[in-house]
Amino acid sequence: MLDLVKKYFTSGIYSDEDVKKFVLSGKITADEYKEITSKDFE
Repeated sequence: MLDLVKKYFTSGIYSDEDVKKFVLSGKITADEYKEITSKDFE
């Protein structure tokens, strides 16, 4: 799941908020959120 979300984020398909939804649903971790977006998960 991480690779797919990272690919879509990098391509501009997913925003920070979209990636945050994956953390909230348990699909990726807060650390992975930071790896993808370069921002701390809040």
